[in-house]
Amino acid sequence: MPKIGLTILIGGYAQKHYLADKVKKNLTETVRAFHEYLPTMIPLVHPSPLNFRWHTRNPWFADEVVPVLRTRVASALTR
Repeated sequence: MPKIGLTILIGGYAQKHYLADKVKKNLTETVRAFHEYLPTMIPLVHPSPLNFRWHTRNPWFADEVVPVLRTRVASALTR
């Protein structure tokens, strides 16, 4: 798959595997630093409904990460 334009890293295990030494001290910090991994990767928290507490404690995710994710996915799908 030579034309992969975006890799979405969902959850801590994927982030630790693919980001290796670039992962931050925890999942929240890695997701918060998502700009560092663009344009080819974007780390996300797992979309489980059980993560409602994480989303409540981190309202910046919906405001900062989700719009960028939408734009990047739309761009990748139109290529």
